[in-house]
Amino acid sequence: MSDKSNNSHQPNISKKEVSWVVKQWSRFSSYLSNDFLGGPKCIKLSHVINLQKGGTLLLCIGLMWNFDNVTPTAITYTALHGSYGLCWLLKEVVFPDPKWDVKITVGAALNAVLLVLGPYWFMPYHTIANRVEQSPLVLCTATIAYVIGLFLMIGSDCQKYFVLRERKGLITNGFFRRVRHPNYLGEMMLYGSFAVVSGSPISWGVLLWVWIGVFLPNMLNKEASMSRYPQWAAYCKQSGFLIPKFF
Repeated sequence: MSDKSNNSHQPNISKKEVSWVVKQWSRFSSYLSNDFLGGPKCIKLSHVINLQKGGTLLLCIGLMWNFDNVTPTAITYTALHGSYGLCWLLKEVVFPDPKWDVKITVGAALNAVLLVLGPYWFMPYHTIANRVEQSPLVLCTATIAYVIGLFLMIGSDCQKYFVLRERKGLITNGFFRRVRHPNYLGEMMLYGSFAVVSGSPISWGVLLWVWIGVFLPNMLNKEASMSRYPQWAAYCKQSGFLIPKFF
């Protein structure tokens, strides 16, 4: 039987239909994160993000003190999530991401905290308040995933920032040679390590919400924008969307 007949009963969803859904969701997401409830745009989105990420270390230390929890798991979680926040602040000083350097409404700032940044803090609270204990093997695995994820996120953002300062266009080498979204892959790996240490299904629920509701539309929009370049088709053949293409 031919391939054509094998696929004859599969639903035919066009790229145009997928693009329409992504555009509508992106438009709604943009309203929530930039213009929600209207009013003057008086708060920088980067300040909201930096406050949450930079404050995570203090939050974890405060939780350990409040719940009298200085177990290896609590300390490991604090070291991982807390150091990520510090690295984020250093990154913002050296090569800030221009997409965060926008002013938003008060309602949008509250949305950023309630829908994304705040839920991230469930993981340290659950881990420390409930005295979660993970085996040394789990902690070691999570630490390795965190370090590799941080390397991918920081490194690819750094490459993108300095390359695009010199010239516009596709970046198809370095971190981007085998995967088109290494920064998102890295962030998913490092946040995944936090969820592993927390040991809660709710942690994974929070991450899935962010990955599907925020990361995926952003990646698809980026691909739609980059597809205007003549070398796009060849680049797609050598690289994976989110998983590196080694062969």
